[in-house]
Amino acid sequence: MPTVAVLTALSLEYGAVLDHLTDVEKLTHPRYGTRARRGRLPGTPWRIALVDMGEGTLTAATLTERVLSWLEPEAVLFVGVAGGLKDDIEIGDVVVATKVYAIHGGKQTPDGFLDRPEAWRASHRLEQAAKEALRGRAHFKPIAVGDVVLADADSELTARIKRTYNDAVAIEMESSGVAHAVHLAGEAGALIIRGISDKANSDKTTEDGKGSQPRAAVNAAAAAVAVLRELEPRPTVASDPREGPFRSDNSTENTVYGGDHFDFRGSTFNGPFTAKSDGRDVR
Repeated sequence: MPTVAVLTALSLEYGAVLDHLTDVEKLTHPRYGTRARRGRLPGTPWRIALVDMGEGTLTAATLTERVLSWLEPEAVLFVGVAGGLKDDIEIGDVVVATKVYAIHGGKQTPDGFLDRPEAWRASHRLEQAAKEALRGRAHFKPIAVGDVVLADADSELTARIKRTYNDAVAIEMESSGVAHAVHLAGEAGALIIRGISDKANSDKTTEDGKGSQPRAAVNAAAAAVAVLRELEPRPTVASDPREGPFRSDNSTENTVYGGDHFDFRGSTFNGPFTAKSDGRDVR
């Protein structure tokens, strides 16, 4: 079965996604001990590899790269909570990031801090699936990311975000690491889905005490599941060096040619199959 990696930074985000999975197994990285749970998402062709990475951009980048090389997902979703930066983004709303800004890059000069923005766009394929699945139910907007918990609407950082990243509607601490790692890998696409748990102001602690984080996490997880129900695995296209590219028919939908062998995992056959290996018939 094709795999999607779903990454979270907090245990409550992890639990909100885990509630949607069945047939869950525990996985441990053989060298580093990184833990994951892998289960099926009912009603879809997907297996979900779920990883609780912890907080922070550097941790997110490192563990995203590890998950990519270890579990080889077809796509990466980063799912969790964020602080809202706009008045029309309410607590409990879901934001799908069309663009991820890293907000701490720049140059300090005698004339002040000069921002040097860096940004990553959402995977077109994943964004299209999200727009179809969440139309009218989510905000598709850029978000800002930095290694800081923003809880002061009158701070210098808030003013700088409004000045330089004025289209960002939410702020959190990990997505730039995830997006950068996926970009460098160059294969899987990434999509960031965040539930708004506070307004990034002095009321943050009060809102957290009212249960806003669990509610935002549940909403983000539900949005991620909706996207995966809409997303289709990439079609199996392979190349026989003797005959050129081909697409398998319906009876061998998952067939992949590997040069001197076929990978028939997940395929269905009627009748005998004969292959040759080292001059011997294999049935």
